[in-house]
Amino acid sequence: MSADQWALWGCGLFFLTGLLTGVWKYWQIAASDKARAHYYVDVAHRASLMYAFACLVLERFARLSVWDDAINTLAVLASMLFFALAVGSYILHGMLKDTRNQLQQPHRFGRGALPAGFMKAFMVSLIVAEVGGFAVLFAGYAMR
Repeated sequence: MSADQWALWGCGLFFLTGLLTGVWKYWQIAASDKARAHYYVDVAHRASLMYAFACLVLERFARLSVWDDAINTLAVLASMLFFALAVGSYILHGMLKDTRNQLQQPHRFGRGALPAGFMKAFMVSLIVAEVGGFAVLFAGYAMR
């Protein structure tokens, strides 16, 4: 599958996730005395929709890039992997209702805590993959 096809699949899957987490958000709002969903249910909903459209940006730049499709595919997949990991973590925190700030120390996960340094390593990896992935595509477009 080509880079632009991967990005379109990502767009569709993130958009569907956004719609489904929107239903989940509505159910929580309807059942809440305060008419609110859990913080991370709301974040998962909004982030999924945002990442769906981010995938369209990746698709367009991958299509216009001068790099070989293998390079473009790696760039697209690197970004999309971390989009998915971020949304997945939001969904888990929404299901577990364990925190309103996943970056607050100690980094809670359910009833336990993540090992020291895990969240920092994850965030650095996320930054490198998302920014780096797009930078590769943007450079491929700029070289056109």
